[in-house]
Amino acid sequence: MNFTNKKVIITGGTTGIGFATAKAFINAGATVWITGRNNENLTKAASKIASENLQTLVADTSHMQGIETLEHVVISQDIKIDILFLNAGLAVFSGIEDVTEADFDLQFNTNVKGHFFTLQKLIPHLAEGANVLFTSSTVATAANLGSSIYSATKGALNKIAQVAANELAHRSIRINMISPGPVKTEGFDSAVTTDEAKNHLTSSVALNRLGHPDEIADTVLFLASEKASFITGTELLVDGGYTTFARK
Repeated sequence: MNFTNKKVIITGGTTGIGFATAKAFINAGATVWITGRNNENLTKAASKIASENLQTLVADTSHMQGIETLEHVVISQDIKIDILFLNAGLAVFSGIEDVTEADFDLQFNTNVKGHFFTLQKLIPHLAEGANVLFTSSTVATAANLGSSIYSATKGALNKIAQVAANELAHRSIRINMISPGPVKTEGFDSAVTTDEAKNHLTSSVALNRLGHPDEIADTVLFLASEKASFITGTELLVDGGYTTFARK
């Protein structure tokens, strides 16, 4: 797929799926801006990608100030966004009885509020026929123990994306969701901390392995390409059969 001269913005692009997707878009000819919470992680990501087509920005999009920082860069550089990948996210797993208000706010601010208002602020800067993609999750429709808040954020995100797909269709802007299953990333390792839990998730995937960030990145590029020109408002599962696996 060729994305030469395309302008791509990725929130949460320093590690995992966001990083893999930034690298894939650059390899396909695009110019990419990635955001992150701190300059150290952005510097590491830029060093690994080592491309003049990558630009980095410290912007915590879980806060309006960070979103406004991103918007200011888009305005000051007169960027017409071809692809907006709303990927920043985090998870805290605990039973409902143990959820704290801080855990609740952290996940909703990052996974829902951040994506909603980033999209809102950047709508005027989306090119006609642009693509917007959300990183959702298979948990949006699952009911796994300990995932009440994280699952709720992804369910909310899917509904926002579906409504946005209808509201922006008149500008030929397509909006889709990618829902990965268990994927081996830094975020996965920090959220799923025991070998027992990791082995359980792996055994719950029909392909009997964790996904790789590059596999999710390939899906993002497909949905952002003309090969997916008649797909909008859709949640695409990239889960190795996790949601349909017949567990013994």
